[in-house]
Amino acid sequence: MIEHVYRRAAMVVDAVVVATDDERIAAAVERFGGTVRMTSPEHRTGTDRIAEVARDLHCDIVINVQGDLPLIEPAMIAEVMRPLINDATITMSTLCAVADPAEYANPHVVKVVVDRQGDALYFSRAPIPFLRDGGRPALFKHIGLYGYRRDFLMAFAALAQMPLERAESLEQLRALEHGFRIRTIETRHQTIEVDTPGDLERVRRQLATPAHT
Repeated sequence: MIEHVYRRAAMVVDAVVVATDDERIAAAVERFGGTVRMTSPEHRTGTDRIAEVARDLHCDIVINVQGDLPLIEPAMIAEVMRPLINDATITMSTLCAVADPAEYANPHVVKVVVDRQGDALYFSRAPIPFLRDGGRPALFKHIGLYGYRRDFLMAFAALAQMPLERAESLEQLRALEHGFRIRTIETRHQTIEVDTPGDLERVRRQLATPAHT
């Protein structure tokens, strides 16, 4: 799974580094010739882990491509980079996609609501927004792919965890609770985040189709 993510990311970005504290993951990356950096096992979140690696990187933008996205489209990585490239005031970006009704109540599928500019208002494992009068606004799921300006990433990792982040177990809420904007881009591409054994089986079936061989 890590190799699929690595090779797809390498189609878009200048350098790919796997950040991990697990020797098994490091060995798997080394077997296929990838670059890996061992990190502290004490990190609270994946963002904190990549911030450790980013301290030694000479770059302006860091993209956090999580290892549970083996079917990620390289175009999605380009989409999350674009706001940071085009607008110097944006310090963090992520993706969303229209949610399938079956995903709306699934706590493994994170939902997001955004303002008119596309900046995130809130992320939740709960169904948001609540459809009180049966209205049908666009319902968006969050895709766990993040872009950061390197300087902001370092500052973000130093922030204290806040009650909403701990309650939902969603690290992006730390940025919102501290008053930072997250630009959210709607993608038309579909992917599968592997959170359960059932998700893994769906990925295996897709990879077995001719389009993915």
